[in-house]
Amino acid sequence: MEEAKNADNVGDAVKKKSFLKKILLTKWFVITVLILGVSGYAAWWGWGMNWWTDFSAKIGGQTHGTQVAQKIDADHDTDSAAKDTTHGTQTTHQPTLQKQDSHVTAQHTPEPQNHITPQTTFNKTADEHKTVTHAPLTPAAENITAHAAPVVRTGPHGVAFVDACIRPLDYELNHRFWGWRPNDIIRFTDNINKLQLGILEVTRRTAVALAENLSRTGSTDAYIPSLEYAMNSFMIKSTEYMFPSAESKYQEGLDEWRNYQKMLEKGEANFYRRIDNLVPLLKAYESILGSCDENLVKGLGKISTFKADDVFYYTKGVATAMATILEAVAVDFHDTISDQGADLIHHAVEALHHASHLDPWIVLEGSPDGVLANHRANLAAPISHARFYLDVLSRSLTGNL
Repeated sequence: MEEAKNADNVGDAVKKKSFLKKILLTKWFVITVLILGVSGYAAWWGWGMNWWTDFSAKIGGQTHGTQVAQKIDADHDTDSAAKDTTHGTQTTHQPTLQKQDSHVTAQHTPEPQNHITPQTTFNKTADEHKTVTHAPLTPAAENITAHAAPVVRTGPHGVAFVDACIRPLDYELNHRFWGWRPNDIIRFTDNINKLQLGILEVTRRTAVALAENLSRTGSTDAYIPSLEYAMNSFMIKSTEYMFPSAESKYQEGLDEWRNYQKMLEKGEANFYRRIDNLVPLLKAYESILGSCDENLVKGLGKISTFKADDVFYYTKGVATAMATILEAVAVDFHDTISDQGADLIHHAVEALHHASHLDPWIVLEGSPDGVLANHRANLAAPISHARFYLDVLSRSLTGNL
């Protein structure tokens, strides 16, 4: 009996050992296969990518090198033919040594031009491509035509300023797809509506400053009828659908501004560029930015996304229009403000452009210390910077630093 038990125990031990051996062999086999597979995939991926990069560079280099070489050869042949035509007789009857010297001179004299010409052409093409690729972007692709053009003074003082005031709202009325949207009966969009309201608010504040300060010498000077009518036209409610519609009244206001432009060009109206004329405009802009800044940082992470994107796009509209007008201020008031003042306006415009370029796919209202972004807080930083620079500028102009 004991021998039978011992035999059974030995058999069980052998079975367990063979079973464990099978498991170990299977485990090491799987690990080995995994290691070999990962190593092979990594090696193939690295080799494949390097091969494709080398092949692309080789093809591109051959193409560009062939074109440059052909251009160099063509230029060299042209120069050589011209020299041979001019000095054909001398070259024919010169001794061998003189021939070689002439040939060396003919080769080395035009070399700088032959090498510079292809290089200049290539650099010019690259610069043009770079200019197109890195052109200043706008808050939305539709705003490129309206706000990308630089402000240049081509007429009397004030013409560039009024033109910059017209452009943002004119684009929203006449060039944006679907036109003015806040008064639509069926509102298919929401973000653009809020952006247009921000542009309208800057236009209204500018119309008041233009009618009351920039076009008058003081409180005893008469209003210019066109500017007064434009100021009142912009004050109509943005949601008015008809009798009259918001679009028609805003368009009338822009037309009155254009009439004022013509008066400036003919010398029939004035545009005053004193410090006391400019400061009220800067104060009005500072007030708008202060309101936007407060709305951007108020209750971070505690409001819904639907309310957050309203504040976000309204502020973007403010930044878009204000940046355009401040660029014109730097042009028309260049002899009123100092170099330091121009530098402050440049910083304010740069901050506003940064704010207007923020264009997330969806406006998130994440916690300030959370994983998700809070786009209101991201927009508040450049708005706060712009407000600070305008405050410093107005203080420096009035001597209140």
